[in-house]
Amino acid sequence: MKKSVELAKFQGINKDFGGAFRTQRTSGLEEVIKSTMAPTNDRKLTGLVAATFTPLTTKGEINLSVIGPYVEYLIEKQGVKSIFVNGTTGESPSLSVAERKALAEEWCGKARGRMDQVVVHVGAMSLRDSQDLARHAAQIGADGIAVIAPFFFKPKTADALRKFLQEVASAASALPFYYYQIPAITGINMPVMEVVEGIEQLIPSFRGVKFSGMDLMDLGQCVMHSQPQWSILYGVDEQLLAALAMGANGAVGSTFNYLGSHVNKLLSAFERGDLIQARAIQFQMQELLSFAMKLGFDVGVNKQLMMEVSGLHLGPPRLPLMPCPLERSEKILQKYRSIFP
Repeated sequence: MKKSVELAKFQGINKDFGGAFRTQRTSGLEEVIKSTMAPTNDRKLTGLVAATFTPLTTKGEINLSVIGPYVEYLIEKQGVKSIFVNGTTGESPSLSVAERKALAEEWCGKARGRMDQVVVHVGAMSLRDSQDLARHAAQIGADGIAVIAPFFFKPKTADALRKFLQEVASAASALPFYYYQIPAITGINMPVMEVVEGIEQLIPSFRGVKFSGMDLMDLGQCVMHSQPQWSILYGVDEQLLAALAMGANGAVGSTFNYLGSHVNKLLSAFERGDLIQARAIQFQMQELLSFAMKLGFDVGVNKQLMMEVSGLHLGPPRLPLMPCPLERSEKILQKYRSIFP
């Protein structure tokens, strides 16, 4: 009976991304979202969002000079128009607050007028650092902010995590706010649905989730119970097609840096109902990533593959991550070229 009552709240079907259909519900909470605390820039985030690598010099310093060419490469070669900066792929836990600010400012500056949206990840182990980064993102014209759960002192309950997210969001209430879930990194395995249920009452600027977990049932619950203005963005590239079928609005991923043009074809195929082609592209992605994972695939290896494909000098990862061994990178690049000639 409870499920019947809940389903009765839903009406209509909205095709808001790549053929991914999602149910929508209406409630008085929509009026809360429209309050004066709602974001001033409220464009819905959909499609492919590249999780960017952080360019470093050979000495390990941030290299801002690469960001301009990087933006051009994503647009012209990969057809990717939105980016997620200073996340896991960007090695944010290994960067200082000052470095993260400098990077965010450069990304926003170079992408302005060229890309659709720049979402800056501002999560940190320190609430004060996260709030500082959030305020800075608002000042430099970011299109949104995202926050990972703190993973040294971990929130033990969904309520504790919501309160942390609320404190960060309140520091930049004019920006769309996204919860960044990635349990493989944080070790926090509470269902996302528990975190986001009723969250718009605490965070009027809440606009969705970067869902980087493997639990498609939890993903489906988030889609089913999401508000019309939310974006449920999937972050496990090798399972993207399944997430689209569940109703995800888009995806945030590291492989879109060098596979974006191919994944855009997957999205187009899914949108027109050509599951045969969509599956074929997804299986190609899985073949490459499965091969790389067997050899050992981390941010350093991923970054090296991006350099080989793009020709951009992104430098080594920062310690404790290690550079990709030459033999491994050659094998992965050879596999990449055999699948995506």
